[in-house]
Amino acid sequence: MSKSKQEAELSFEQGLQKLESIVEQMENGELPLDKLVSQYEEGTRYLKHCESKLKEAEKKIEILKSKGENPTFENFDPDK
Repeated sequence: MSKSKQEAELSFEQGLQKLESIVEQMENGELPLDKLVSQYEEGTRYLKHCESKLKEAEKKIEILKSKGENPTFENFDPDK
């Protein structure tokens, strides 16, 4: 399985945990420059992943709120 496919299958919490780990390593100050840049790139991917998951959740909540007092559940397409 490719790395991007693995990242896409991560939950929000898993992505956030990986992002926090990367930030911690970067703040440590002991990484060589090339590793620091690599970690920055990886962290950016996890940040985008987490933002995407949050937007999906926000859309789902908006759909539920718009249904009124008796919301019904329907299939959700995050690309709509």
